[in-house]
Amino acid sequence: MTETMTSRQVRSPVGPPALSDLGLFTVLLGAALPLIDFFIVNVALPDIGRDLAAGESVLELVVAGYGVAYAVLLVLGGRLGDQFGRRRLFLAGMAAFGLTSLACGLAPGAWSLVAARIAQGAAAAAMLPQVLATVQATTTGPRRARAMSLYGATAGLSMVAGQILGGLLVAADVAGIGWRAVFLVNVPVVLAGLALAVRALPETRSPRPEPLDGPGTALLAVSLLTLLAPLTEGRAAGWPLWTWLSLAAFPFAAAGFYAVERRADRAGRTPLVPPSLFAVTSLRRGLVMILPFSIGFSGFMFVVAVALQRGAGLGPVAAGLALAPLAVAFFFLSLAGPRLVARFGTRVVTAGAVLQAVGIGLLVLAFWQTWPDPDFLALLPGGAIAGAGQALQLPVIFRIVMSEVPPERAGVGSGVMNTTQQSALALGVATLGSLFLSLVPSMGIRDALVVTLLVQLAGIVVTGLLSLRLPRTIA
Repeated sequence: MTETMTSRQVRSPVGPPALSDLGLFTVLLGAALPLIDFFIVNVALPDIGRDLAAGESVLELVVAGYGVAYAVLLVLGGRLGDQFGRRRLFLAGMAAFGLTSLACGLAPGAWSLVAARIAQGAAAAAMLPQVLATVQATTTGPRRARAMSLYGATAGLSMVAGQILGGLLVAADVAGIGWRAVFLVNVPVVLAGLALAVRALPETRSPRPEPLDGPGTALLAVSLLTLLAPLTEGRAAGWPLWTWLSLAAFPFAAAGFYAVERRADRAGRTPLVPPSLFAVTSLRRGLVMILPFSIGFSGFMFVVAVALQRGAGLGPVAAGLALAPLAVAFFFLSLAGPRLVARFGTRVVTAGAVLQAVGIGLLVLAFWQTWPDPDFLALLPGGAIAGAGQALQLPVIFRIVMSEVPPERAGVGSGVMNTTQQSALALGVATLGSLFLSLVPSMGIRDALVVTLLVQLAGIVVTGLLSLRLPRTIA
């Protein structure tokens, strides 16, 4: 079968249509948009606050509202794709993402922006699970390995590029619209993506779709909300009583969710998150690694953006471009990932954790020595080495998680993995971000930044140790 760029669906001899290169590009575009939008607002928050007279707690909701809605609905999005067709859900989700992006860009006030961001997160949750599910259902062998590596590279690069793009758009002040450009830029991209998807994306669905799991969906939503909502809003709101009550309710909600899902699984039904799916060793161990990696990644991006703008006095462009070495190194090393994995197996992940730890250590040293005037050259070595280390971890972990998931459960597996990652991203901003902001009044920005990065460094060590338990090869 020829793997040339084509807009036609390439048919496999047996089974669903194979994914063409244009189709792969289209789903990767769909994967990039939600992650870019999680990070693109970080450098725009000061301008949003000034323009809409929004306080710190409302600005945190601009970030957290999107992240929580996104995390809560991801598994449901995967199940809906399995049942009604992944191409159909991808198109609907992308169209809704464009409309909600337009609503964000035109929001007249802070609370309307928060509402639009929540709706945007829900749209992203309908679109993103279809990406990996489609790849899993329409590719095999080396082509699947290549697609999974490109997915991981796209995810990591999007998280860095979002922050850089946000700085450039805010500073450019296109047509005088300022921060609104970080949302409105999605509209033409979505229109192009829809045209490509209609032309190139094959339709797939689970051969044995199960009815929706209402109780499981409700309990998962309650579990994630009781954890993420107080952690993201607690510090800015002064930790009122509701935050502590919510955190106290989390273990009970999580236990109830697990009990309901296990009972459905044992009865032969397919619950929203089948506990039997976690019997797959590669999926279980990969998910455990995603947690510390993504918490550290998102916390790092948020804290550095805030510190460089508030403490070092950098503008949005300079604050965004300070991360350019990380993005460039991530891009080029992620391209080499499949060949390195073929030769060295999953020990590539361990090597990546070591490199990332060295890079973060160099950044800590650079901030300590050059503050309050850190320049591009001082941050370049640490950023580049950290980016290279991240590139050797994230794409490979994604491949590991999905490597042994059966095609008929591709949507569920994709939803579980993306929910884990997105919840961890939200937790990173909530935990490391709150730690940093709470230390600033007593320690100053430089020392608070250093302490926060050292906490992230501890998380990287955990990731490296966990990588030693991965299977040596990827199925």
